[in-house]
Amino acid sequence: MNSVYKSITESKNFFLIAGPCVVENREITFNVAEKVKELCLKFDIPFVFKASYKKANRSSIGSFSGIGDIQALEIIKDIRNSLNIPVITDIHSSEDAILASKYVDMLQIPAFLCRQTELLIAAGKTGLPINIKKGQFVSPDSMKFAVDKVKSTGNQNILLTERGTTFGYSDLVVDYRSIPIMQKIGYPVILDCTHSLQQPNQPNGVTGGLPELIETISKAGIAVGVNGLFIETHPNPSKALSDGANMLKLDLLENLLEKLIKIKKAIN
Repeated sequence: MNSVYKSITESKNFFLIAGPCVVENREITFNVAEKVKELCLKFDIPFVFKASYKKANRSSIGSFSGIGDIQALEIIKDIRNSLNIPVITDIHSSEDAILASKYVDMLQIPAFLCRQTELLIAAGKTGLPINIKKGQFVSPDSMKFAVDKVKSTGNQNILLTERGTTFGYSDLVVDYRSIPIMQKIGYPVILDCTHSLQQPNQPNGVTGGLPELIETISKAGIAVGVNGLFIETHPNPSKALSDGANMLKLDLLENLLEKLIKIKKAIN
């Protein structure tokens, strides 16, 4: 078992994957990583820092996609080395899997790509832990097929993420039954508390969101026994270059984690 995978999945507490949606610059990325690490140490929460080094799935041709692959990956790697925390990033192709695996500790498969066989196999072959996000169009029990594709490479370091199901054209809904259903597949399950609140396909070409419900979504997830939470956070979401409409403001994270710890202790 991979050491990073073991450290987060064998904790008695829930673990947290958190960070800004995408690497915008070095200052913001480090600021978020340092603050979240501080809070996770305070509450004894295993922490994996997340930031995308590029965004391949954007609503509009004019949407921000990144500062450059290598430049962004170097910033993520520097966070891992200087702050001594594991890091994860999204990949979108087999070539991405090979490139990103040189810089990070874990790889993440975006929801829209959870059925892409070549991508899943390429990710699995890196030997790194793989977090597969459940597609908005996929039933929870059918995620076993995505798992099988990674397992076919001999890689058993797998996580699954619930991030909402398409509800009409411009909304998502979280079915909390997905959590125990996917846990029965045999791997830890994460609840994406921010992307689950997206409102995609808006007329202006920019995805909307309901960040005021992040606390509600995350509390419910802990209550039903999810293994980990995924939360994108930013010092100033209204100024964020990607997914600002559904990110948690960084200075609200401490209060949220304090409440979640209490729920976790209660159900234990």
